[in-house]
Amino acid sequence: MYTVFIILGVIVTLIIFLALIAPKSYKVSRSIELEHSPENVWEHLRFLKKQQEWSPWAKKDPNMDLTFTGVDGEVGATSHWSGNKDVGEGEQEITRIVEGERIEQDLRFLKPYKSQSDCYMTLEEHEVNKSIVTWGFTGTNKFPMSIMMLFMSMDKMVGKDFEQGLQNLKHNLNGQL
Repeated sequence: MYTVFIILGVIVTLIIFLALIAPKSYKVSRSIELEHSPENVWEHLRFLKKQQEWSPWAKKDPNMDLTFTGVDGEVGATSHWSGNKDVGEGEQEITRIVEGERIEQDLRFLKPYKSQSDCYMTLEEHEVNKSIVTWGFTGTNKFPMSIMMLFMSMDKMVGKDFEQGLQNLKHNLNGQL
């Protein structure tokens, strides 16, 4: 019986130690330079329906159920998706717009597990008729997910999707020429 208490004590101590050293937050972002004016690019960022045209997750499940509420491209507009195991279920809501420069969204995942992240896209003029788009998100790691993040990287899990999405955006914009 004494051995059981020692083992339990070691396990609890280990869990507490891991929880203390685990990352409490995450930040992932990627950028791309586009050969297009910010005015042309902005229309592809601002609208939730337009985002679906270059979203890497839309390509992972082209049959996912999508619903939109509110006025697309304005604060409060929301898209809700439910798809296969690659995309899960969740919703994104536009929470802030700085016209022509930045859009912020509340990204809520419902399945396979619940979480919330703050998503953003920024748009900068780089040179004449060139733009830089940065797409990213930040959030907090809650226990016990925080412990799992000691062994996984949010940047590695999502970064490639952001890169693919930005490449899709570039391809779509180039197709308009």
